[in-house]
Amino acid sequence: MKEWALPAPANVPPELEELVGGHPLVAETLVRRGFSDPDKAAAFLDPAAYIPTPATDLPDLDKAVEILEPAIAEKKAICVWGDFDVDGQTATSLLVSALRSLGANVFYHIPLRHKESHGINLEVLKELIATGMDILLTCDTGISEHESIDYAIAQGVQVVITDHHALPETLPNAHAVVNSRRLPEDHPLSSLPGVGVAYKLVEELLRRADRLEEASTYLDLVALGIVADVAEQRGDARYLLQLGLEVLRTTERPGLQELMRVAEVQPLQLTETDINFQIAPRLNALGRLGDANSSVEFFTTDDITKARILAQDLEGLNSQRQLLTRQVLQGALSQIERDPTLLEHNVLVLEHPHWPGGVLGLVANKLAERYQRPAILLSYKSDEIAAGSARSVEGIDITAAITKVSDLLIGYGGHPMAAGMSLLVENVSTFRRRLSKAVAEQIETKDLVQEVRIDAELPWDELDEALIEDVERLAPFGAGNPALIFMSRDLQVTKVRDLGKTGEHLQVTVVDKAGVERKVFWWGGAGFDLPTEGFDLAFHARTSMFREQRELRVEWLDARYEEIIVEEREEELPFDLVDLRGVARPQEKLAEIIEQEAVTVWVEGEAGKAVSGLDRTEVEESETLAIYTLPPDRSTLSEIIARTKPQKVYLFGNHPKESDVNSFLQRLGGAVKFAVNTMEGKISLEKLAAVTAQTPVAVRLGLAWFEARGDFLIRDLSDAHVQIKAYENEQSIQNTDQILASLSNLINESRSYRDYLRAIPPDVALG
Repeated sequence: MKEWALPAPANVPPELEELVGGHPLVAETLVRRGFSDPDKAAAFLDPAAYIPTPATDLPDLDKAVEILEPAIAEKKAICVWGDFDVDGQTATSLLVSALRSLGANVFYHIPLRHKESHGINLEVLKELIATGMDILLTCDTGISEHESIDYAIAQGVQVVITDHHALPETLPNAHAVVNSRRLPEDHPLSSLPGVGVAYKLVEELLRRADRLEEASTYLDLVALGIVADVAEQRGDARYLLQLGLEVLRTTERPGLQELMRVAEVQPLQLTETDINFQIAPRLNALGRLGDANSSVEFFTTDDITKARILAQDLEGLNSQRQLLTRQVLQGALSQIERDPTLLEHNVLVLEHPHWPGGVLGLVANKLAERYQRPAILLSYKSDEIAAGSARSVEGIDITAAITKVSDLLIGYGGHPMAAGMSLLVENVSTFRRRLSKAVAEQIETKDLVQEVRIDAELPWDELDEALIEDVERLAPFGAGNPALIFMSRDLQVTKVRDLGKTGEHLQVTVVDKAGVERKVFWWGGAGFDLPTEGFDLAFHARTSMFREQRELRVEWLDARYEEIIVEEREEELPFDLVDLRGVARPQEKLAEIIEQEAVTVWVEGEAGKAVSGLDRTEVEESETLAIYTLPPDRSTLSEIIARTKPQKVYLFGNHPKESDVNSFLQRLGGAVKFAVNTMEGKISLEKLAAVTAQTPVAVRLGLAWFEARGDFLIRDLSDAHVQIKAYENEQSIQNTDQILASLSNLINESRSYRDYLRAIPPDVALG
């Protein structure tokens, strides 16, 4: 189970509160994220209030421009060498398009992943130089390619590197090395990804050509690369993303228009989430399984027919990528099942000779999330060499750990959360053992525990679209500015439905103690255990468009179970208490009390047939209250006390007869049939809870059980009412085991609470 960290109190300055307005959570979040100063907060929220950083702050950018400007004018052959992920695709397309607009003689090369891997393949470089190359301009790559760069320079080629990956011990001998990592960490340009660095180079070229206004036409590509490469959203990276999203929503690129159409993304409502889950995976599929060189044509073409064909190609590759990912993931899980000792290491290293390299990083990421430790998947490039991808978890710099065992590797590179490497097959076992030790050195204990940082505790019934729309002023979300994590307490699962082509996702229906019900999406939740009792939920909430309607979407992150703690009561009870829980003949004792004084009798369930009284929907303010049947939970007890406001309470200790799941379902079924026959099927959850002497959550579960069996159709109405209809035609029975298990646990929980009330001191019971 993950550790939850609740938010610390936020001291919001009055001037910030006035500036931000809206829900207090927005200003509180800004303070917690380091934006107490109103000017800095305004710049964070609104790009119009941000002052962009000059491109020339990037080391060697002036040198790069001084090389490229005359090369453009003299029509020298410039080769843009990119990378095959989205950051590399967009950076390559941006540079090629901008340089052509400036009149350059430019061509490009993006490596074929399955043949060349990342970086500058020396053999391919030799071929390109032989065909004619005056300048090698890299983007999103090159910072560690000493051998290839030295060769190019020896052949008289000028080399300009633009990159953002981790710096090696020594920089390559290029004529200009423009890398955002060369800046101090707190510099506003230091978090730019490859496309961001390429953009700043183009920005300066256009500025010197007195055409700076054209730079904004490339911001849609910049936004794609920033989101897809998970660049930290601070400084200019966030500023460019904010502007880029606006450009992307009205992009004039036919390729992107067609891609959004096939991905069913509504352009005007596009967010960073759409890039993450719809656009980027399709573009990445091209680099993983196809030839990413076609991405440049895809981004730059004005031919709508060509754009449509390329978009369909991306869709086909994405479907293939999804299939391969599922197959490799299943194979990886099978390895772990056969050999659980693999999980004894701080890093999970798996290998298979036939795994396709293009999806290894995707599967490694899923395994890292599932097992909360770095994961590496290796596939064999030959009988002797294995190559693969690593993905890490928060707090573990996987590239730094790999560096400590680099003597075992043929090559490697990456950043704190992801890396690639190759090594001899015979060294895999040693690599696993030594890398596990290197990871252990980064942590105090071998148990890697992920912390869930809660941003706000939010009662289930207070979650609404207006609140989330206000919070979304903090968007775009991502690295450095994560989407807010909310927490709600005392929830219960009532329904579960599989989603996705293979049921890899779940739609979980969750209700609170008052019966407020919401659907929660658990992406990748298949195979994980669902809570079968009361739990707290950590979740994301966002608004999205579905069939041209804006809706609230809740996404499952984590669940936890809290031990019930009985706090000592410091104040006296506001009423006189008479403890009758041990009386021998409670019905006769109640009759005696009724003869002597006016009293409201609270009784529910089957006991109401023997004793005259009122249920929780009927009681009103009364001077004297007799609690004849014990309540199912603390919430119901508190509600009855609050409604009646008694000065005197007689506490009996009677269990209702509906104390097991079968009798509960029998009584609930009778109440439902009565409602269908006499009230057009309209009834409140609270009334059904009173009839069965259970909680609204239990009623929800019971109704879900009947609906799954095909007995009734349940439809929610306003104010916690439901409309129940009998199915006219025979329905197929769905799997009811999960519902019945959850319901049984809940009924047992209520019985345990009643036993608890019978055993503890009476003032504690009602305090």
